[in-house]
Amino acid sequence: MAVDPLIELRDVNKYYGKLHVLQDINLTVGRGEVVVVIGPSGSGKSTLCRTINRLETIESGHITIDGQPLPAEGRGLAQLRAEVGMVFQSFNLFAHKSVLANVSLAQVKVRKRKKDEADRRSRELLDRVGLGAHADKFPAQLSGGQQQRVAIARALAMDPKALLFDEPTSALDPEMINEVLEVMRQLAREGMTMVVVTHEMGFARSAANRVVFMADGCVVEDRTPEDFFTAPESDRAKDFLSKILKH
Repeated sequence: MAVDPLIELRDVNKYYGKLHVLQDINLTVGRGEVVVVIGPSGSGKSTLCRTINRLETIESGHITIDGQPLPAEGRGLAQLRAEVGMVFQSFNLFAHKSVLANVSLAQVKVRKRKKDEADRRSRELLDRVGLGAHADKFPAQLSGGQQQRVAIARALAMDPKALLFDEPTSALDPEMINEVLEVMRQLAREGMTMVVVTHEMGFARSAANRVVFMADGCVVEDRTPEDFFTAPESDRAKDFLSKILKH
């Protein structure tokens, strides 16, 4: 068990109509831990990720962040989303705002920072993701990999306790994937708590403390990358790995 739990899911269930997409999920993510969630399409990975900052509601069970239950709506929810940043498959940047403004906006609106303070923080973070020179451009002037790195800087700008990544590289061309994973590896090395839904097995192997394998809405395995990739216990995991590691 994680020594210092930051994110806890207990007996979490989620339905879409009759479809039981999350079945009695129990998961604890410790402070500073990187947990990579993998599994076949439709296994509930993205839904799991989205319940953690309440982009998806749950039918039953409990989710706590840093000991606090998830707020239902209103100001508490905006605050939660500041504490738990999210990076999506699509970059969700504002097309009509500069890169700098994209990173500064929520700092001013949610964190109530002054604009110059927010901009200073934004420039620091853009430097950190290798995009300091692009602050005044618009998202459309950047490659997909650059846009995703802006989205990571934007999430970091809120000084979150944890970051959620929902397939952050699946919309990218192959040559751009690594520049995004490299930023994520760096965050992992710096001790950022991360839950990462991804198809990138190399990242799972190199950056994760734990690999959570999901199938049919259940957590089937929750183990170290070393154990999971070398000796998966379940038939579902063996089957999954045999399909992806052949390529």
